[in-house]
Amino acid sequence: METPRPETTSPGCAVIIVSYHTGPCLMDCIQAALAEASAREVVVVDNGNPPEVVTALEEMAAVEPRLTLLTGHGNVGFGRACNLGARATESPYLLLLNPDSVLQPGSLDGATALLGRRPDIALYTIRIENPDGSEQRGCRRNLMTPWTCLVEAFGLHRLGFKRINLNHTSPPSALTEVECISGSFMLFPRPFFEEIGGMDEDYFLHMEDVDLCLRARKAGGSVWFDPAFSATHVQGTSETTKLYIERQKTKGGTLYFAKHFGGWANPLVAFVNLALWARFGLIALRLGRKG
Repeated sequence: METPRPETTSPGCAVIIVSYHTGPCLMDCIQAALAEASAREVVVVDNGNPPEVVTALEEMAAVEPRLTLLTGHGNVGFGRACNLGARATESPYLLLLNPDSVLQPGSLDGATALLGRRPDIALYTIRIENPDGSEQRGCRRNLMTPWTCLVEAFGLHRLGFKRINLNHTSPPSALTEVECISGSFMLFPRPFFEEIGGMDEDYFLHMEDVDLCLRARKAGGSVWFDPAFSATHVQGTSETTKLYIERQKTKGGTLYFAKHFGGWANPLVAFVNLALWARFGLIALRLGRKG
């Protein structure tokens, strides 16, 4: 049974979409965002797209006053691009939306209306779905620590230990506080985003969302998951290679552990880092054989 959605006036929101060779899904993402009345500003940060896509975006921005294109800066990384987009806007709420995520109708309007009634919420997400409608892995999860990484890697959750991913559990039926959410859809009140310094630009790609959730909680903010609204996250639309993605995940993981858990000087972190790089080496070897 579908959860009823409140009929309320939504406050203004700035939607920040960072794109790097996203593919056709980018236009679907933009159109779905513009269909929301609360999307007072939609900013596409072009980290790298084919000339014909940039031209199409420029033409769209020329006739749509809510749409802004930031281009010409090159691929500056996801976190820095998000901050560029945020600084170009002024709406009271900020949504970081992946370019391959398509909002279901009414999702942003309902979400911003809810945050208007709940000033205690610092960071919020909705149900992120695979194209088949199933809940996407990482949509709601526990924070990544050296220990939860080991639990996840070695299946220690079978012994009752807390794991990272929660998509194997029954999804909540109501608004629920969680430890960590996906960067596919991250909605903030602007003052809180600015208070914690926005995205950490030391991360180029991957782990920025986990880092942000940890910093939000350290700053006293709460993180919430709402199943009443949803977006479809297509994934795999970028031309970036799997090996490049895996390298960035590994680099992001070691940087995250250095920033928050003592880095290589912590024996447990050193063990996890070695495991991460060993995993990357195996993936590179396997992909090399396929090539």
